Formats: sequence, structure tokens, C-alpha cells
Amino acid sequence: MKTRKILLCLSFSLLPMLCGSFTTNSSSPNDESRKIFDYTYNMVFGPQGSSLSYNVNIIGVLKVDGSIWYKNKKRKFVEARYKSWNDGTHEYWVDTKKKTVTLYTPGKYKKDRYESKFSFNADDYNYSHKETKTTYELTLDARREVKGIKHLKAVIDRRTRVPKYLKIKVLWFWTTINITNFHSGGISDDVFRFPAEQYKSYQVIDERVG
Repeated sequence: MKTRKILLCLSFSLLPMLCGSFTTNSSSPNDESRKIFDYTYNMVFGPQGSSLSYNVNIIGVLKVDGSIWYKNKKRKFVEARYKSWNDGTHEYWVDTKKKTVTLYTPGKYKKDRYESKFSFNADDYNYSHKETKTTYELTLDARREVKGIKHLKAVIDRRTRVPKYLKIKVLWFWTTINITNFHSGGISDDVFRFPAEQYKSYQVIDERVG
């Protein structure tokens, strides 16, 4: 489970599906590549909320697919074994194999020690892009002093601005995240409410901190 969490934090350091470690402070970038990036970023993480399906392949060792929903600080993801609901106040991790529900204070649990290694701040990178007939192909290269993610490539649909896939380089290897079924807006708060009745037979583990 420990190794699994480290790899998942790595996989979703750009799409903060589990780690929530994506930040950007730029409100009016001058660089055209950065404008393209920020437009899609706001489609995904803006206050209107979004949902998408993902498929992650980490150097052929770990393959994960599932779906995720975002809205403000709320988040939900569903995979074959693991599921999580974060309503902004409480976070629930469900392990369907071990039949456990672990309660966390959002942003305060043990994965934070790994998040710092794989965090992504959009202002720490130099941006460039090229265009094809159907896509923008963005390249982000970390500045010399930046640790963690060194390079990132994002392919975005030119017409819809929907992200198609991401490739992230940390250390010496690349991680690929394929994205499908993307929708921006129309996300109800009910999506993030933990369905306690479905897991009433599971063992509850309380890892919340003050």
C-alpha cells in the first residue's frame, strides 16, 4: 500500500487526483504557450467543476484507470480497487479488497511527505508549444532549481481545448496519463457526498488530525 500511494502521488501530481498538488498564480500571462495552458487548466480546475476518465501507465509497472470529479476543493475518484470522496471537510479512502474506509483530514495525511517530491507549480516552468491541424502540443521544462517534475508534455485539442493526454518526467522515466470523457461544468455537490450505507460493513480507520 505504501508503494502504491507513492506511485499514485507521482501519477497524479499534475492532475491532482490524489495529491492535490497543482498550483498556478498567473492571472494574465504574456506568453502564448502559457495562455493555452491556463485556458485548459481553468476548464479542469475552475469553479464550475469537471469530470474525466484517466488511464495511467508508469513505465509498464503500474497501470491504473478510473474516473475523477473536481469542484473547488472537493474531489472524488473511482478505480477498480480504490475509491475516494472528499467533500472539502472530510476525506474517505475506500479499499474494496481490504474492506476498509479510512478517514482523513483533507491535505493533512501521510502522503504529504511524498507530495513535496512530486508537486507541480505552473509558475516554475518555461513554456513552448507547436501546433498541428488538430492539437496544441505543449512542452514545459522546469527551471534549474526546481525539484520533482522536470519535464511535462501536454496534448490539447485545438478546437475544444480539452486535454487529450499528458506525459510527465520525474527522475529518469516518463509517466503517461491518457484522458477521455472530459466534461467541464454541471458538477453537483452531491457527487462528493460519501455513500456511507454502501460501506457500513467495512472497518473504519480514523486518521484525521486537528
